Amino acid sequence: SHEGICQYIAKESGSLVVSVGYRLAPEHKYPAAYEDCLNATEHFLQHLERYGVDPARVTVCGDSAGGNLAAAVSQTLAGRSDLPKLRAQILIYPGLQALDFNLPSYQQNGGVPLLFRERAAFYALLYIKGDASNLEEVLEGSHIPPDMRLKYRKWVSPD
Repeated sequence: SHEGICQYIAKESGSLVVSVGYRLAPEHKYPAAYEDCLNATEHFLQHLERYGVDPARVTVCGDSAGGNLAAAVSQTLAGRSDLPKLRAQILIYPGLQALDFNLPSYQQNGGVPLLFRERAAFYALLYIKGDASNLEEVLEGSHIPPDMRLKYRKWVSPD
């Protein structure tokens, strides 16, 4: 689905673009897609010479769920000393939190096509657990224990 844009980016930037065809939910729930992206990135970083790539110029990128995966892979590899460090991550409208679907951005953009608030929560549930049976609980915020909500409040809150 992303071949055209990957070819465009490669041509316009003079870069080598590697696009990972990771397993999709709901048939393959978390962590399948993450593992696919991490394994592909590790393999690529271990074989940069084969591809003629400067180890100091490797960037990961993703949009939507791919943005989430790019962020997760970047965080995982940040502490690795056996692989070249990633130069950057590019996250295009990434799905980064499923803690609170009632934050101002979800309220302000809840009815904006293409990814309505309910649809965002629905797809997050498919990705994480393979079904959306507790969608209403997630939308009202009762899926997070109060102690966890307090723990992460400084990062995820309307304030």
